[in-house]
Amino acid sequence: MDYKAFYDDVVGWINQANQAAAKYGMHDEQFWAWVVDSSDKLCRKYQNHQLTIKQMLMLVRWLEEVYESMRERS
Repeated sequence: MDYKAFYDDVVGWINQANQAAAKYGMHDEQFWAWVVDSSDKLCRKYQNHQLTIKQMLMLVRWLEEVYESMRERS
């Protein structure tokens, strides 16, 4: 697996996640659908390598934590 390419894609995914959050809002179902779909695509791009799955699960959990933190503040 090309780790540099993978982590470049992860950086791109994080930037896209920020754009999707700005577009839909983290409270919106469309945002979370994008998160799930794009995570799946990235994992499949790298043949569901164990590292890709674990990395994307970590990022999804991170987004969930950010969302929960925002909800607690409001």
